[in-house]
Amino acid sequence: MKNKHDLIVVLDFGAQYAMLIARRIRECNIYCEVLPHNTAVSELISRNAKGIILSGGPSSVYDDGAPLPDPELLKSGIPILGICYGMQLIGKELGGEVKPGTVKEYGKTQLIIDDQSNLFAGLQAEIQTWMSHGDSVVKLPEGFQTLGHTSNTTNAAIGDHERKIYGVQFHPEVVHTPDGLEIIKNFVYVVCGCKPTWTTKSFAETATAELKEILGQEKILCALSGGVDSTTVAALVHKAVGEQLTCMFIDQGFMRKNEAKKISELFTSKFKINFIHIDASKRFFEKLKGVTDPEEKRHRIGNEFIRVFEEEAKKLGHLPYLAQGTLYPDVIESAAPGTGTSKKAARIKTHHNVGGLPKDIKFKLIEPLKKLFKDEVRALGTELGVPEEIISRQPFPGPGLAIRIIGEVTPERVKILQEVDDIVVSEIKNAGFYKKVWQSFGVLLPIRTVGVMGDKRTYLNTVAIRAVSSTDAMTADWAQLPYELLEKISSRIINETPEINRVVYDISSKPPATIEWE
Repeated sequence: MKNKHDLIVVLDFGAQYAMLIARRIRECNIYCEVLPHNTAVSELISRNAKGIILSGGPSSVYDDGAPLPDPELLKSGIPILGICYGMQLIGKELGGEVKPGTVKEYGKTQLIIDDQSNLFAGLQAEIQTWMSHGDSVVKLPEGFQTLGHTSNTTNAAIGDHERKIYGVQFHPEVVHTPDGLEIIKNFVYVVCGCKPTWTTKSFAETATAELKEILGQEKILCALSGGVDSTTVAALVHKAVGEQLTCMFIDQGFMRKNEAKKISELFTSKFKINFIHIDASKRFFEKLKGVTDPEEKRHRIGNEFIRVFEEEAKKLGHLPYLAQGTLYPDVIESAAPGTGTSKKAARIKTHHNVGGLPKDIKFKLIEPLKKLFKDEVRALGTELGVPEEIISRQPFPGPGLAIRIIGEVTPERVKILQEVDDIVVSEIKNAGFYKKVWQSFGVLLPIRTVGVMGDKRTYLNTVAIRAVSSTDAMTADWAQLPYELLEKISSRIINETPEINRVVYDISSKPPATIEWE
């Protein structure tokens, strides 16, 4: 998307959470993108980047093949903030010295601020930070001074005010650094001189104008699932080109209980949009017959989605474009090793509408939300008048329940999980936790366990309950739901779903686990 706002660029040195830095900057109403660590300075200048942030990463600056930026970056005159590995790079590349620390720092650490100007303007003399490092800058480059220290690290924050180059050994982007957002604001507002003009309203105006320019008089098909992402895309495209848009809902058979019916009723009654409902469940089940590998499931579902869209589109005449609700985290997590923002980043999983698409796709893809995070999409949807019942919906994966069924996906197993999911969601809502957690759902496991019901031995299925708290899906903590609520969910599942005799609760966070099980 063309950008008329001040731009901050995060250069990714292999941190899966470079995205988190970008989110924090967006919270300051400054547009931010994550680019590869070796992006040329000429490109940064041509894009008029007002500031650069060097992310953390798993490498040591002395490792063979350690990722390095363009050699001209630190001479470019663009304000720079290095975080963790980024700070160590600044120290080493400008003539300082980096060594393994005698004491490694991990977790909550108190930072004593030695210079309360610029980066630390307006903060207390001592703040809590989140550290995660073994190496430290032990000798400062010429022109730099210590801005902050901890009990173990002499140079925990450094800076050259004249060149506007700064480094912090801690992570200001995480919530465990309570004043982290203020530090980021100081960098983008005070050091870089950015203006907070990037808002939901400005994005909607720019995206609408760009869609009009791209589509002209051409017709466009929107892959609609009924979730907030695809619905917001539909609303945005409809605002831009009106009747040129046709929304198609493909029921692959892996939706929640009665969801296909609810989506059809919603879009035919509340939206004045061309809407088509296609029941393709039989062909999807056939495609997944005997398949147990999660990546294979995602690929087959993604491929089949496109094939159905292509076949149905032919019946509607010439529709060269397909709109999807792809988000920024989808793109990053689906990046193949050696591609994406960093050659050091690893693919987490293939999102069905990113890496799961066939290479010979017949459509030209339109993905107007692919630079947005989920919370930004919700705000955009509200701006565009999307109903609250959709805005507040928890994320639901494109492959649906197929990736919440571990092992082979069959109509019988889907029906079991639909009943379980309905109980989980209804009880979470009744207890007032639906909007407090990021996602809450059931997972059908490929194991059976021994139980006893009515004095008789049983050997039935096991289901796992998953509930997490998050703001962006890049990181997540398992939700500490009340025992009484978990007990009620478990009791209902076992009593109302005869195929289940055991319920377990997933207490793993992301990382090291992912939110979905597949």
